[in-house]
Parts: sequence; structure tokens; C-alpha cells
Amino acid sequence: MGRIIVITSGKGGVGKTTTSAAIAMGLAKKGHKTVVIDFDVGLRNLDLVMGCERRVVYDLINVINEESSLNQALIKDKRCNQLFILPASQTRDKDALSQEGIEKILNQLKKEFKYIVCDSPAGIERGAQLAMYFADDAFVVTNPEVSSVRDSDRMLGILASKSQRAENDEEPIQEYLLLSRYSPSRVKMGEMLSVEDVQEILSMDLLGVVPESQAVLNASNKGIPVILDEQSDAGQAYADIVARYLGEEREHRFIDEEKKGLFGKLFRSK
Repeated sequence: MGRIIVITSGKGGVGKTTTSAAIAMGLAKKGHKTVVIDFDVGLRNLDLVMGCERRVVYDLINVINEESSLNQALIKDKRCNQLFILPASQTRDKDALSQEGIEKILNQLKKEFKYIVCDSPAGIERGAQLAMYFADDAFVVTNPEVSSVRDSDRMLGILASKSQRAENDEEPIQEYLLLSRYSPSRVKMGEMLSVEDVQEILSMDLLGVVPESQAVLNASNKGIPVILDEQSDAGQAYADIVARYLGEEREHRFIDEEKKGLFGKLFRSK
């Protein structure tokens, strides 16, 4: 049976969709059949980041309303035959999401896919609640800012109390901390919280740190998950995160300021 991963946060703009695309692609590239679902009904950004927006015919709400089959709505990624995308609707209201409909879809997907990655909207509205409710694992994405960390702490309370696992008195959702848009130089200047500060507040296992990087925006604009940009620090960070999630031991990178020698200082090498 497949495992359901929710990518969540309390605050918008922290990089959930970037993370969902990167994690899903990373898992698929490792040989695991993976599907990534956009739960942000009314906005729909995942298909843009995945570069398949022109191929959307049916969506999540069409499947819930039985206006299409699940197979009709799934889009196979052109770069990796182990990866599929289930887009959100751009024209429907979030109220069109139903718990029964989502449960039916997830149960179907769990029979076919090893990993089901749920790209959750920010906050605690309908789409976010349903994305979290059925989760086995939660990647809590936060920026190193007080407001973002505080909102993430609130999400942890919801994950612990309002999930199907909690209601059924089962093993809790496994929670992982993913720190995005991190800048060691800004931490040093006191403009950002450090990794230690965030961990102290949230008391979570650190899955990885994704540095502030122009590569993320460049990849999104091209419709390419940034993990495919293997030369970029952000792409390498997401590759590390996927590897750690799958049980591989990898040293944490991008936490400390890079020390450059004389050559690096002169030429400002990237």
C-alpha cells in the first residue's frame, strides 16, 4: 500500500509547491512510482511548476464529482515515467472538496503508487485540512522567520489532533522539518532564525535545509522541478532531503556560511 506524504505549512509563500514538485520528482527518480496531487483548488500552481499546464484536461474535482475517471485526470510526467500529476481545479470552489471523495481517490492511488505527495494550501482551510487528514508523513515547510515558525507550530497541533490516525488512535503522523529560503549570512547578521532556533521552537527532526537560491525561481519559470538542476545548491539540497527520507545517511549542508579562499573572494565563484 502506498504512503501518503503531505507538504504543509501555516504560512503562504514558504515554498510548498516547489517542495512538492521536487520531492515527488526525487522519489520517482529513485524508482518509486509516485503521484503528486494539487489540493489548492481555485489557484492551481503545481501544474505550472511541473510544466504540464497545457496538458490539463480533467482535474481533482472532476474525479470527485465522477465527471472523469482517475486515470483520465492523471498526467504522466514526460521526464520520468514513474511520476504522475493530479491537478487541482482552477474554476471550482474549495467547498467542492469532500472528505469521502478524497478518501476514495487516495484509496485508489494507494493500490497503484508507492508514494502519494499532497501539495497542501497554506493555513487551515478545507483543502489544507483534507490534505493533512489522511497523511502518514508530514513535511512541515517553514522559513527561518518568527511568524512562519509560529504558524508551523500551530500546524503541528492540527496534525497531532485532527488526522485520521489521531482519531483512530493509531501511530501518529511522522513529522519532518524542512527549512526553506535559508541564508547563513543573514542568520549571522541576526536577520533570520538559525536552524537551532527553529528546532528548539518546533522540536522536530530536521530533514533538510534548502538555501535561498535564484535556481528555484528559474526552475519554476521553466516548469522544471528544481531537483533536476543538479548543479544548483537548491537542487542538491532537495536530493539530500529525498535521500534522508528514504533512510540514507547524509550530512546536512547549506547550514553554515561557505568559507571562500582568496580565489573565491576575487572571482565571487557561485
